[in-house]
Amino acid sequence: MGNLDIQNRFLEDLSVSADYEKVAAKYRPIFEKIAEGVVEREKNRILPYEQINLLKQAGFGALRVPVKFGGDGVSIPQLFQLLIELAKADSNIVQALRGHFAFVEDRLNAHKFESQELWFKRFVQGDLAGNAWTEIGQVKIGDVITRVTQKGNQLLVNGKKYYSTGTIFADWVDLFAYDETTDQHVIAAISRHASGVEVLDDWDGFGQRTTGSGTLTLNDVAIERDHILPFDQRFKYQTAFYQVFHLATLAGIAHAAVATFVHEVQKRDRIFSHGNADLVRNDPQILQVIGKASSQAYASESITIRTAEALQRAYISHFGESEVKNIQANNDAELESSQGQVVISELVLDLTSQLFNSLGASASTTAKQLDRFWRNARVVSSHNPLIYKEKVIGDWEVNREPLPFVWQIGASPKVGAA
Repeated sequence: MGNLDIQNRFLEDLSVSADYEKVAAKYRPIFEKIAEGVVEREKNRILPYEQINLLKQAGFGALRVPVKFGGDGVSIPQLFQLLIELAKADSNIVQALRGHFAFVEDRLNAHKFESQELWFKRFVQGDLAGNAWTEIGQVKIGDVITRVTQKGNQLLVNGKKYYSTGTIFADWVDLFAYDETTDQHVIAAISRHASGVEVLDDWDGFGQRTTGSGTLTLNDVAIERDHILPFDQRFKYQTAFYQVFHLATLAGIAHAAVATFVHEVQKRDRIFSHGNADLVRNDPQILQVIGKASSQAYASESITIRTAEALQRAYISHFGESEVKNIQANNDAELESSQGQVVISELVLDLTSQLFNSLGASASTTAKQLDRFWRNARVVSSHNPLIYKEKVIGDWEVNREPLPFVWQIGASPKVGAA
């Protein structure tokens, strides 16, 4: 850990590093099983309940929980390295777990001020958290309709969320809401199994179709006060963390696309009369296509891990004594994750399209689902508009205008105005 400014009492409570190969060895056999059925799930839109359950039982959701509390204690770069491996098997599952690992990260940061042993225990026993933040329709930007209210002595949550990624597989819901009893934005940790919770698998995107990103409805769902967490205490590098999750997903898609197209090229025996070899696998132009795509996949993974290292520095700095260093570490994490998004999205979208130049029209058959790589990458890359990321990066470089750590989407205030 070098000369990092850390209070000694936190050292054993931190997740700073693990034996990567030892940890990965536990999960790689599961990744292989997950990969076996990915084409069938893509083709028929089968949600990966069984596959996520295998990960739960193996303790995958506790990767970041410190060893002291029963987890693997991996660093953030090690977490994302494993997620790249998992995304190569099935990118949908990584996105389905995005909300869970963000909630875990928040509890890791909260442990500085108050013991989170209860949550750590839940994660170690296999509990997963889903994500539920976004509301659709004419919800004004900056507003949230999901509310915490009080009826008698009972706190209740009511509302509806869309893009509730992973919630359908989860035990808890990481829910963004407004608490009318305290007049503040909060995170409500809702039991997925509580009365009044309904989750629909109605996500209709053309990519990432089995992430469980449907509609969540909450009708008078009871919640305890200690499960309501002030939003302004959320971990500071959360936006960067969420974004690097997408980068890991994209890097995994890139590696999977290259491996799959390599296999198709190796076994292809049909050639074009105006090609360059008796076998496609020996055609220098085809080898060039594969070589470029392989290099793009390598760059995508390398950049992802570099951005994850910035997240780790932000995590460590949170437990230090210097607020100045903490602010700088969070700024660095936001900037690097934004820069990574701009480059990786373009790399992966390009390679998943250009790889089709290594095959013929038969590559478009739905039986092979080779288009899934581009479709999935396109959807992942659409979550945070690249044009706005490029704009805020440029504004930082030219004017030193701070990057937005928290941003929202919603209806314009002018919509419906007189």
